[in-house]
Amino acid sequence: MIKLQCIRFDSRGVPVLSDAEIDRFVHNILMDYKPGLLKKPGKINYAHFIESYLEAQLDYMDIFNEDPDKPIFGMTAFNGGEVKVFDRDCLCVKKIRVKKRTVILDNHIMQEGKEGLALFTALHEAGHLCLHSGEYAEVNDFDQSISSILCRRDNIESFTSRKRKHSPKDWQEHQADCFAACIAMPGMTFIPFVLKALCDNGIWKTTITLGRDEDTDYIAQVILPELISETYGVSKAAAFIKMIKCGFVIDRERYNEKRKRCVSG
Repeated sequence: MIKLQCIRFDSRGVPVLSDAEIDRFVHNILMDYKPGLLKKPGKINYAHFIESYLEAQLDYMDIFNEDPDKPIFGMTAFNGGEVKVFDRDCLCVKKIRVKKRTVILDNHIMQEGKEGLALFTALHEAGHLCLHSGEYAEVNDFDQSISSILCRRDNIESFTSRKRKHSPKDWQEHQADCFAACIAMPGMTFIPFVLKALCDNGIWKTTITLGRDEDTDYIAQVILPELISETYGVSKAAAFIKMIKCGFVIDRERYNEKRKRCVSG
């Protein structure tokens, strides 16, 4: 298993990593885990990756959530301890003990039709294990506390968010999301895959600026995300965001902002 080699940490112990550094780290992981994923577009088996390669536990529960307006999709437990879950049979909240290095996916995202979201959430949690395990102190077997990260809806599939990261938690979530995008859709296969898809749909430019043409908008927002989703097993939302991240799609508002900066510069 390839481990993170990082020499820069902030005052809270969060690794200081650029998206490009995370991409290189994930590339090395895939070279060690399954090099074939860097050669041919395809879906990663997240359960096998977590349990076999990362040697972690993977479980599915109704994670207790005090704020129903912000649903919890996943959780990473770095050390052994107790987790609050909702018992559907008894209709009550209870505590369940989990082992060290456990990834928990909420049962809500395991429903039919949410397979892409489940895959991305699982890889997001794997990102926490790979990037943030060193930030959490070990506890002894007699301590019932647990070092963990809860990931909510707005933490998942938001790896191109331009909002300023204000806290260590914000940076942790951004890094984990970036990790998930890189390992689910590796650049070595994703970029040539999208370039070919653009050509197959009669588009010879490498960038589509939304709002200029209805036909190209439809290709960028519907056809290509569906094709990427089918190939990589991610949601269409994650596929579209990855296209933006790689520069294949740009919204008109962002394009105009970029032009203004170039003119003023």
